[in-house]
Amino acid sequence: MPPKRDYYEILGVGRDAAPEEIRRAYRRGALKYHPDQFRGDKAEAERRFKELAESYEVLGDPAKRHTYDRYGHAGLRGAGMHDFSSMGFGDIFSMFQDIFGGLGAGFAAERAADRGYDLETEVELTLEQVATGSDQTLEFARMDFCDTCGGSGAKPGTRPSKCSACGGYGQMHQQIQGFFGVSIRVTACPRCRGKGVLVTDPCGDCRGSGRRKKKRVLSVHVPPGVHDGQVVRIREEGEPASSGTGRGDLHCYVRIRPHPFLVRQGDDLICRVPISFSQAALGATVQVPTLVGAESLEIRPGTQHGDVFTIKNRGLPSQRSGRTGDQQVQVVIEVPKKLMAKQRELLEAFAKTEDANVSPQRKSFLKTLTDYFAARK
Repeated sequence: MPPKRDYYEILGVGRDAAPEEIRRAYRRGALKYHPDQFRGDKAEAERRFKELAESYEVLGDPAKRHTYDRYGHAGLRGAGMHDFSSMGFGDIFSMFQDIFGGLGAGFAAERAADRGYDLETEVELTLEQVATGSDQTLEFARMDFCDTCGGSGAKPGTRPSKCSACGGYGQMHQQIQGFFGVSIRVTACPRCRGKGVLVTDPCGDCRGSGRRKKKRVLSVHVPPGVHDGQVVRIREEGEPASSGTGRGDLHCYVRIRPHPFLVRQGDDLICRVPISFSQAALGATVQVPTLVGAESLEIRPGTQHGDVFTIKNRGLPSQRSGRTGDQQVQVVIEVPKKLMAKQRELLEAFAKTEDANVSPQRKSFLKTLTDYFAARK
């Protein structure tokens, strides 16, 4: 038996991945390798599908993940792991149906009778767009009904026939003798795979699947104040169910582009502005970048390195209260590395006056320093 692959590698996440990132990675992979979705080698798809399920069973469980991180695969022996190799697609989806937005039960019967697959996409915004809200154009591809056969999978002019194995119901009932008596287990019909019908003369364009990949373009409004990683849900823009009764949703993940000057902190914005020694000592008016352009900021005389000034209502809007945050400006005093002769002359003259005009902070520091060494004698 070949050695097991690393679970983090299978899901395509880092070892420091958050639980939500692991859930999303498993969901994407499971939907990709489901037989109704995957167009390549079905045996390889099944192997990858079950490999993903095993990986998520471990990394999605805090206790098992901790054990795996410390001891690897060997540490999981006797940990109550499922044997996914002997399980069907439907049973695996049922185990993790909370991840698929209620689709687990539908996959258990190999038919999403009421709702199709959800899809995911991303949109990148600037901080300026976060402040005002933004209309974004999304372009993505999705499996949709074949235009040639209308989604039936049958060649034009023909119709799918009712499955004789299940009588068109798509389900089989099996009696199971258990400890407490006989129970009934409902499973998908293995012949029609839960669809209730069989295509004997398939459509040439979709090869009997009833689906073809199509490009979709739509506009979505992203409200102001969104945060990085937040999801905007667009209802019924996912893929259609096999019955055609309902579509899944499109989940649009928001990414915020880094700003060259501003850093977000909640609804406030933080900006660091360099000023000179003379501006800090004498006071000055400096230009500060904001989301609506450069603004003048008064620097008071005697400003110290790291002092913070507040510009009201120049932050981002709160999604909860609607209140606009502030912009916090932290000044950084820059010391020149090279001085012109005149500058050096003036600073040397200033330095001679410092002993007679010591600033309160420096005076306090010098007195404390003198007292400290005096006490050690």
